[in-house]
Amino acid sequence: MRAGKPVVLPTDTVYGLCADARQEEAVRRLYRLKGREDVQPTALVAADEAAVVEALPELRGQRLLPGPYTLILPNPACRFPWLTGQRPETIGVRLPDLPRDAAAVVREIGVVAATSANLRGGPDPRSVDEIPAEIRAGCAAVLDAGELPGAPSTVIDLTGPQPVVLREGAVPAAEALQRLA
Repeated sequence: MRAGKPVVLPTDTVYGLCADARQEEAVRRLYRLKGREDVQPTALVAADEAAVVEALPELRGQRLLPGPYTLILPNPACRFPWLTGQRPETIGVRLPDLPRDAAAVVREIGVVAATSANLRGGPDPRSVDEIPAEIRAGCAAVLDAGELPGAPSTVIDLTGPQPVVLREGAVPAAEALQRLA
């Protein structure tokens, strides 16, 4: 990843196509490999809250939710514009419960851009065998952790006056909203 190449890492939900979030060209390479348009946002993923705050100091004091959730949060400094799609004032943040080896990789990099390791619109991969061959071939490494649950993260936008559930995923949004209350 430090060389700007994408890798596949297991998460607590599905296999993720990941790149060093601080390297714009690495993220663009990830988008091309997936067949994703630049206007679609991609989550910023970290192994712990400290890494998120280091990358996005404006989030100090913001309640983050570890687990299978992606929270859309304010990004007043418009950091990481190559991740934010058409809303540079917001950013998706995820603190997954990563398998040990994947957590070590993410800790070493700090923050990564991560999206499911599928082709645009394809099924979310639960196993390495379900990752399209062209994605595996375009990655510098693929970390296999066996079969994963297979449901993507629950996505909740917290940038407005009321939370908005953008995608029901691995855990019901109601449970996430209770934890955030």
